[in-house]
Amino acid sequence: MQHEITQNGPLLNANGTLREPGWARSLLLDYRRADVKAGKLRIKEWDYYIITNDSFGVALTIADNSYIGLISASVLEFEKPWEQTTTVLTAFPMGKYRLPETSSAGDTLYGDKRVQMAFRVQPGERRLSCRFARFLGEDALELELTLAQPPMDSMVIATPFDAPRAFYYNQKINCMPASGVMTLGSRRFEFVPETSFGTLDWGRGVWTYDNTWYWGNGNGIVNGKPFGFNIGYGFGNTSAASENLLLYGGVAHKLSRVQFNIPEESFLKPWTFSSEDGRFEMDFVPVIDRAARTNALIIESDQHQVFGRFTGRAVLDDGTALELKDFLGFAEKVRNRY
Repeated sequence: MQHEITQNGPLLNANGTLREPGWARSLLLDYRRADVKAGKLRIKEWDYYIITNDSFGVALTIADNSYIGLISASVLEFEKPWEQTTTVLTAFPMGKYRLPETSSAGDTLYGDKRVQMAFRVQPGERRLSCRFARFLGEDALELELTLAQPPMDSMVIATPFDAPRAFYYNQKINCMPASGVMTLGSRRFEFVPETSFGTLDWGRGVWTYDNTWYWGNGNGIVNGKPFGFNIGYGFGNTSAASENLLLYGGVAHKLSRVQFNIPEESFLKPWTFSSEDGRFEMDFVPVIDRAARTNALIIESDQHQVFGRFTGRAVLDDGTALELKDFLGFAEKVRNRY
């Protein structure tokens, strides 16, 4: 079953439960932090941007996970390969970041003596800026990027958990052409919109304590048109809909279940992906495993975000088959206890 949400309305019922589980093409349901009825320590809110081309990329995160805040940046190079991730943690933000209640308006901001990061939404575009002192040794990371956002579909899913008043409301916006400059010390990286694209992962919800998720995403040009995909599973009750979606020329094409086939011996060995409807069949050759592990008593995170190249076939709703060859993207397995 793939239930599509087509009408505007509140996200939550009066008792704090999810009103309409399913997927949508835009952010039709309204999230309000004040409507949450679960314990405030369980609220998780984040904005995550990943911007890549075939050669390099950058990821930026501002996350308020209630009893821990996470401000993070990653720089990636796919030809060498190489990556650096630097993170600042804060204690008990508990809504103090004031993350916007919608992805379509408002500014997501963080600043301290070391890091200044801003995600600003303007008509038809998003502006990202960051200055991260001592990002790599004494070298600072600085960037000013613009992501164009023409009218287009996105992936939105409202997922309940099998626990009272727990839910996840998520939007993935793919295929945003990126332009601007990033510097790391004396090194300069330029993003041009013909070859560089961004994805926004916008998440708001109430999570249970121990979860494992699988997520994959990629952007590029196929047969002269922007193409992106979002695949994933692993947490919550997804009986109403999956988050698996193709985006081609700005139009969403809904997929059913997709399976990640990860080799047991190493995340850097080739993977495969298969779908129960036969519409996403891919080989995946990893390039970088951006691995991170944190274990601090009750808080544990084990992350493997693997960047690499997809080769295979993606089938649109009308049966058109798109052939991908060495298409850059990532797939990840993440377990969090928090």
